Amino acid sequence: MTVMAERASSQLSVDMFERIAEFAEREDETVRFEFIDGRIGLKKVTNGNHNTITMWLIRQCMRARPELDLNPLQGLKVEAYRKGRARPDGVLAPVDHFVGQGEWADPRGVLMAVEITSYDSDTHKRDRVEKPRAYAEAGIPVYLLIDRDNLSILVHSDPDLDDGYRDIHVVRLGGKVTLPDPVRIELDTEELKQYAD
Repeated sequence: MTVMAERASSQLSVDMFERIAEFAEREDETVRFEFIDGRIGLKKVTNGNHNTITMWLIRQCMRARPELDLNPLQGLKVEAYRKGRARPDGVLAPVDHFVGQGEWADPRGVLMAVEITSYDSDTHKRDRVEKPRAYAEAGIPVYLLIDRDNLSILVHSDPDLDDGYRDIHVVRLGGKVTLPDPVRIELDTEELKQYAD
């Protein structure tokens, strides 16, 4: 991003960001924007392995907790005072939770946000630094990061507005992990090893 674009995004209001994101999506369906820390970020189109991991996780959630949906399309209002906009790879919430909420939903009632790392230069800052802080500030109880670079699953829990997630549990791909309350789903990640690229 150029210096001029960074300055513009740092002065951007949430309303202006939403108009820009809506316009961009109408013009090119492969473009998705986020607005975190007062900065516009581009969420790139995913590859087949990324999408396969998303679908695997959707199936696991449906089997374990059929009363919940893992929505791969829902945008969320995040950060303190809801001034950020994020597009998680998945948002776990009760069935029909997002009815009538629109493109950018309030995070209240969301049980878990999911991100799957992409192979781009922003993945460290976005998925490992900014997103955990934003989701914790929004009060989302669990943040699940499937980290293909490091061949691991990171389960963030116990969110705090000031400290972020106070508990981070790391499991190597191939291991079993239990997602804490309120999610309460056990994942055997052996199958994911083949999708790590």
